[in-house]
Amino acid sequence: MKKIAAALSMVLVLASCQEQKKMAFVNRTDVINDYQEKIEVEEKFKVREDRFNKRSDSIGKAFQFEYQQFQIAAGSMSKEKQQEQGQAFNQKSQVLQQQMQFEQQQLQQAFSIEMDSVMTTMKTFVQDYGKKNGYSFIFGTSDVTTTIMYGEEVSDISDAILNGLNDAYKKEE
Repeated sequence: MKKIAAALSMVLVLASCQEQKKMAFVNRTDVINDYQEKIEVEEKFKVREDRFNKRSDSIGKAFQFEYQQFQIAAGSMSKEKQQEQGQAFNQKSQVLQQQMQFEQQQLQQAFSIEMDSVMTTMKTFVQDYGKKNGYSFIFGTSDVTTTIMYGEEVSDISDAILNGLNDAYKKEE
């Protein structure tokens, strides 16, 4: 019995001597939503999207007007000419729709690429921050993925990460 107690005491002593791991967490939603580079990327693409929508609307209205003019003139055309003109308008409509879809996809793809870059910058910053500040683990949580159900406020380094990211971004400008 004394040997078991001594062994147990030895295990407790060794366990208490082990270094505690420094851990923290980051609320990714809060950080990314207030990260200046992300805000600027969204603003830039909002302007581009608005410009695209205005252009698309303008092209659509011009096509509608042209088609209405065709319908007015169609009454004085032969059946063959009406069919020929009608097919031409259908083809033109398809080409315009495909062009608009292509441009919209290009815009969405460019936005995704820039946002991926923003996310990569954030991840790299958190990794570097963790190494520089002696963290063994920095966990991430967000509104979408709740990997951290509870964390003491002192373990939440979201503000420090956000401030560091924004400071680093300001230096790049």
